[in-house]
Amino acid sequence: GVSEGLQVTPAARKSQPSDLVALAEQVEKADEFVRANACNRLTVIAEQIRYLQEQARKVLEDAKRDADLHHVACNFVKKPGNTYYLYRRESGQRYFSLLSPKEWGAKCPSEFLAGYRLQHDLSWTPSDEAEKRDAELNVLEKLLDQQAVLPPCSEPNFRGLTM
Repeated sequence: GVSEGLQVTPAARKSQPSDLVALAEQVEKADEFVRANACNRLTVIAEQIRYLQEQARKVLEDAKRDADLHHVACNFVKKPGNTYYLYRRESGQRYFSLLSPKEWGAKCPSEFLAGYRLQHDLSWTPSDEAEKRDAELNVLEKLLDQQAVLPPCSEPNFRGLTM
């Protein structure tokens, strides 16, 4: 006979039709799990794509606004870090002023549109969003300070940082 060490299955065991059905079911179940896993991962990627598309739209909107504001009439040199106030004359011409509507009081000569702070990267932040942006920048500055000496691990260190 055949040496016992070379037998793959016990000699007494024969394949049963139910074994083949179980194997087929196992393969089918594995296929379903692989498909579900791929769909779940693709769903995450689709969500990331939508998020990135929204971010790209916002970048383009902000760039258009920033370019537009840099072309507004202005009789002084604008300096980053300062807030400027956008007004519209009756003629429709828009212009920047150093004076807020509060500073003008009742003598405000034009329609107030909005206040903007000129950032150091020469982008514009609406006045009502300036505090939020400052808080975000402070968190990022803390992160940069903590990461100034790169840690041995490759993961970023966000300990102690909150927005």
